Amino acid sequence: MVVPHHSMEGQWQQPTVPHCKQTHSYTSPYQMLFHWSRLDWNFPTLAMKQRFEERQDWKHCMPAGVKVDRQERFYVSVPRWAEGVPATLNTIAMVDGKPVLEAFPSWEWNTPGDVRVLQSVLGYEIDEHHRMWILDQGKIAYDTSPVGSQKLLIWDLSANRLLDSIVIPDDIAPPRTSFLNDIVVDNRNGYAYITDSGSGWPDHPLYGGIIVYNMRTKKFRRVLDSHYSTQDVPRFRFEIDTEPVYRNKPIRIGADGIALSADRGTLFYCQVTGRNLYAVDTRLLRNFDIPDSIIRDSVQTLGSKGTTTDGMHADNQGRVFYTMLEGKGIGYYSPYTRSFNKLLSDDRMLWVDGMAFDQRGSIIFNNNRLHRMFEEPQNIDWDDPYNLIVWRAYIGRDVKSYLYGG
Repeated sequence: MVVPHHSMEGQWQQPTVPHCKQTHSYTSPYQMLFHWSRLDWNFPTLAMKQRFEERQDWKHCMPAGVKVDRQERFYVSVPRWAEGVPATLNTIAMVDGKPVLEAFPSWEWNTPGDVRVLQSVLGYEIDEHHRMWILDQGKIAYDTSPVGSQKLLIWDLSANRLLDSIVIPDDIAPPRTSFLNDIVVDNRNGYAYITDSGSGWPDHPLYGGIIVYNMRTKKFRRVLDSHYSTQDVPRFRFEIDTEPVYRNKPIRIGADGIALSADRGTLFYCQVTGRNLYAVDTRLLRNFDIPDSIIRDSVQTLGSKGTTTDGMHADNQGRVFYTMLEGKGIGYYSPYTRSFNKLLSDDRMLWVDGMAFDQRGSIIFNNNRLHRMFEEPQNIDWDDPYNLIVWRAYIGRDVKSYLYGG
């Protein structure tokens, strides 16, 4: 593990940011905020740290989603896709000049085996009211999610307290196959949207879908179950740097990346094992009386991004930013020109995963070499100081998350 790096990477022109419904090309300066050869924690006891080191649990500790709040606190989710992950939701702290993780909101809240607290977090969101919406996958090491473990928690970051915890019913997220992936929030209309990749039972059929949550009634609805847009593309294979992703068997991940337009009117999403971007009108999703058949027929295929994608995030000016796995960087879709555009790329950006906006006109994103960490056998050089990186890229002074648009 090495200290954070703050120098600018390369010489870039100051970006020209397009106004709404106008198009300009622009580039983005980017910088490395933190990087590690492997993750480490600021453990509360020496015994915990010794056990972590002796069992080499760090070999399957992967930073998945990164976000930053109004106080410039950085958060990192580390899903429990293997045993031994100390804490699944964390903040980044500097200890002895090095970035380490601190369990958030506490170590007690990250106790494995207690379904009342956080079991395995991949996706989460920080909304415009400074509340964190935490999506708990429930399952640890791909086991069946225990009863009550799949849930949506709402945490007040300002008061540092739990506001609500809502269990997601088993008929909405099947405990064996579900893989709750990511979430976007619409406080204006009172809804949240969740992608279920359906890949929670490896080597078995995949059942992807979209989950809609009504904040007023606290009811969930599952739509687009096993629809082509939420499933993996059959026999899909892809490479990163001419390196096949999962050499021995093709990776299969359904609905994953999700983004909500600034006017809250369109939900964008994509699968990992595919390159298309899809969209659906949220008016259809918000009315639980509309038959799923109508929603299925209303899905729009916007075209190929030219790359596989993991995380996505929309800005307040209408664009949809997406990670480029094959392209090793970030791209964006403009709904005004219906075009897919490359924003930035770097050879160190191996498996760009999560993405969010700060309050200063930049996107925050991370890469984690997922395809090498969870390859069998594992294929990572643990002496490489750039295995895991958090980046910041400036987009424009007035650019923020979709949460501040419209």
